[in-house]
Amino acid sequence: MIPFFVQIKCKLGEAYDVANRIADSEIASEIYSTAGDYDLLVKFYVNEGTDIGHFVTEKVQKIPGIEHTHTIITFKAF
Repeated sequence: MIPFFVQIKCKLGEAYDVANRIADSEIASEIYSTAGDYDLLVKFYVNEGTDIGHFVTEKVQKIPGIEHTHTIITFKAF
């Protein structure tokens, strides 16, 4: 499994709704509320060979209330 993170900026007042929608979709491993430029930090795992860009576009960005995403691809765990 390949881990990666997505920072999510939500429409004003919709961070909790977005977090609940992500949790209900059962596609995320962990969901965190954050301060700063983004409202949520979400950890995902996909199978090797999965196109992460396609996954984010089709499964994450289509969730209502999401305004912007920033994907962080990880390379190695220490």
